[in-house]
Amino acid sequence: MQSMGERQGLGGTWKTMGGIGRASAFAGALLGMLLGGCASLEKSAERDGMPRVFSEDFANGSGRWVMTDARAWRVEKEGGRHLLSLFGKSAYEPEVRSPRNIARVKNLELGGFVFEVTLRQTGREYGHRDLCLFFGYNDPSHFYYVHMASAADAHAHSIFLVNGAPRVSIAAERTDGIQWGEKFHKVRITRDTASGSIEVYFDDMDTPIMKANDKTFLKGGFGIGSFDDTGNFDRVAIWGA
Repeated sequence: MQSMGERQGLGGTWKTMGGIGRASAFAGALLGMLLGGCASLEKSAERDGMPRVFSEDFANGSGRWVMTDARAWRVEKEGGRHLLSLFGKSAYEPEVRSPRNIARVKNLELGGFVFEVTLRQTGREYGHRDLCLFFGYNDPSHFYYVHMASAADAHAHSIFLVNGAPRVSIAAERTDGIQWGEKFHKVRITRDTASGSIEVYFDDMDTPIMKANDKTFLKGGFGIGSFDDTGNFDRVAIWGA
């Protein structure tokens, strides 16, 4: 039998009954099996030259998050993963027209960043079936959010600015909508405050589904949620400086 002393960890040399090999390839495969398609959120200590500053898998609960209404959220276990589930509607009415269901990361504000989340929409199918990601959050009436929905219109499936007034779409380019289905999807938002660039990727990390350019808020916090729907959020990772 292999003893504990024969293993130096996934990052070093490892020994088995069949011999000795380097662990780096094995580690990548093992993490992929353990974490499924979400492993890429955790592997890289840097992204676009920025360090990873936040990582969450909800295995220890939701203590690092603050919600507009905590009663609408709970941590659930599904297979080997923990999910932050938005299962109800928040009893929260924003001062200006904007999403009601928000869970924000505590004590984190950044300028430029890469923000990745694995998520699944759990509501019924209709044009505005949505989930949202938030960034540049300064207060309940000043922030950006990405609204991903089945169909695009003036109030759906766009990058929105909330600046002391009802939300305004600021996307210069966007697709006609997305297909949620019943599965998990990977979403990435990139933000370059020097140029004002905001790009959103959905499953395909090579081609953005939305683009905008805006410098209204050059720093702020992060969140996940929905305008008025339900969904599950798996792994969250943020790189920035």
